[in-house]
Amino acid sequence: MKVGVFDSGIGGLTVVKSLLQHRLFEEIIYFGDTARVPYGIKDKTTIIRYAIEAVEFFKNFELDLIIVACNTVSAHALTEMREVSSCPVIGVVEAGILATANAIKDKNSNILILGTKATINSKAYETGLKAKGFNNLQAKATGLFVPIVEEEIYSGEILEATFRHYFSDIAKPDAIILGCTHFPLISDAIQNYFGKETILIHSGDAIVQQLEIDFKFNTKYEKTKLEFFASENPESLKAIGKKWLNI
Repeated sequence: MKVGVFDSGIGGLTVVKSLLQHRLFEEIIYFGDTARVPYGIKDKTTIIRYAIEAVEFFKNFELDLIIVACNTVSAHALTEMREVSSCPVIGVVEAGILATANAIKDKNSNILILGTKATINSKAYETGLKAKGFNNLQAKATGLFVPIVEEEIYSGEILEATFRHYFSDIAKPDAIILGCTHFPLISDAIQNYFGKETILIHSGDAIVQQLEIDFKFNTKYEKTKLEFFASENPESLKAIGKKWLNI
């Protein structure tokens, strides 16, 4: 099995990490659109155009599946990607909604959705969760987390100040959806801020759950070949990937 993983930059490597840990694929092709990151502040038409171009890039490989490891693209461009792709396309938003429904049984639970401005404005998570009976939802655009993570700041004063900036008026949630693939890299800090009782929903783990349950991907491969591609400075992405993935 060969999968393409697409993200606007480097955040999707957190999804790759989950895929590697569960050994579901023989080969992973990662493409980060690093020349045009971030997507979270762009308009829908632009996001769709970039997403379709990513599908065109993946046509250079014989893929069995494309995983959109970008919540912004998953929220705005999944339909258009599926229309031009020769293989199935799945996104982290759908997976995150399913994972939340599986993890949270009380429909009255207080769920906090974090993401970029474009993801939050799409209301994709809220629409999907309301369809499953959840109504106690809060959504917060937390775009500053993206450059903080890309600066490899995972704890400390800057992050704590940013938490206070975003969360000072937020009631303690029962669950938090990490609606950007950068955010799992600061999940320990988020967990410490809100407390261990709060459940965190991680895009990478959610995708694995969807693949294993809905798509019946249960074969475990001994070794996974991983290739990195980027629209700008691929060597930098490769170096970061090796560091984050410990390979």
